[in-house]
Amino acid sequence: MYNYEFVNPEFLWLLVAIPIIALWFYWRRKDSYPEMRFPDASFLAQSKFNRSALLHVLPRVLRILSIALVIVALARPRSSEEKSKSSSTEGIDIMLAVDVSVSMLSQDLKPNRLEATKEVATDFIEGRSSDRIGLVVYSGESYTQTPLTTDHAILKNDLSSLRSGLIDPGTAIGMGLATTINRLKDSKAKSKVAILLTDGENNVGEIDPLTAAEWAKTFNIRVYTIGVGTKGRALTVVGKRGANNYDYAYLPVNIDEKLLKEIAKRTDGQYFRATDNQKLAEIYKEIDQLEKTKLQELRFYTYDEKFDVFALWALGLLFVEVLLRYTLLKSFV
Repeated sequence: MYNYEFVNPEFLWLLVAIPIIALWFYWRRKDSYPEMRFPDASFLAQSKFNRSALLHVLPRVLRILSIALVIVALARPRSSEEKSKSSSTEGIDIMLAVDVSVSMLSQDLKPNRLEATKEVATDFIEGRSSDRIGLVVYSGESYTQTPLTTDHAILKNDLSSLRSGLIDPGTAIGMGLATTINRLKDSKAKSKVAILLTDGENNVGEIDPLTAAEWAKTFNIRVYTIGVGTKGRALTVVGKRGANNYDYAYLPVNIDEKLLKEIAKRTDGQYFRATDNQKLAEIYKEIDQLEKTKLQELRFYTYDEKFDVFALWALGLLFVEVLLRYTLLKSFV
């Protein structure tokens, strides 16, 4: 977008003097040529007389215009083109810790808890284009599926490939959190966030979840915890028949909300309960709003000075005035 401006606009006040200069030229010319009265002066009112009057005025008009142009040039007119660019001033590193225990195949969320989590987490990733995001998975043990990266295509592909039952059974919340912290602790980001999702209780693992929470606090890692599962009973896996065939039964949903709340509290995070697909989506949207990357809009301006154009026009008019005054119009002025 182009804009025009004056660097020294105060000089434009000098344009007020232009009418005064014009009047001065007029009175000076009047005083320089005495009037003669004739009984019958009609013979003088011919085109030659009018042309003489016009030619006499022309050099002064040119001089007044050149003075006005000089004043405008002194005000330094210029055009500017504005460009803007957004750059991150406070990057956020986020690790997603996802429970992939067999109970995540429970069907109180549709089609099941794990697939619902993958879908919502994918939408969350797509909305965080400026941040590095990684993925940790855990069950009876934990490991890093995807290190922190800005290549979200790879991250989403890894997320979509998650399957339950590929690692030892159980729910090692402490180990899942510890692995997540290990990935974030050396981060240079201004804000470090862990989103830990589970549908059960810590029942295996060598690391106590609250001990891991204290480590997170030490490294200034904020932990958001999400408990996934309806309140009451859910259609849950109770056995397996073949590679992808499971037996289901309605069982009580047991989530250690007290533990998850305490982890969030110790790390200045928050605890959320997702009882259905819509609630899970709302939770990720809320976390997305809580952890917005701060952006600064950098504005760039390119300037094109225009004062030289006005100065050249002023010099040109002065040259024409002098040329006319001392050549063609010498007999008139």
